[in-house]
Amino acid sequence: MNYENLMNVMRRLALEAGDVIMDIYETNDFSVNVKSDNSPVTAADEAADQLISAGLRAAFPNVALVTEEQSASHGARADVFLIVDPLDGTKEFIHRRGDFTVN
Repeated sequence: MNYENLMNVMRRLALEAGDVIMDIYETNDFSVNVKSDNSPVTAADEAADQLISAGLRAAFPNVALVTEEQSASHGARADVFLIVDPLDGTKEFIHRRGDFTVN
């Protein structure tokens, strides 16, 4: 794997996902749902996950992808894989504390 390319793609996707997350954060209202593990999930989590996942799969089709929002990916087994938490700090996001990030 070309790690310089990986870093460039990940940086670009993280910045794009951050823009999507902030667009939702700055709205007056957004919905909050509950996942099967009783943790919260927002439209920002899901939109960022979709953007990052699509970008990584397009750039690295042969690399396994495990994302927090796609529970079916949690059992993936591979020698090389990428882990994504599209919105780390969902509770802080919900309460508008500003302490969240794209991982």
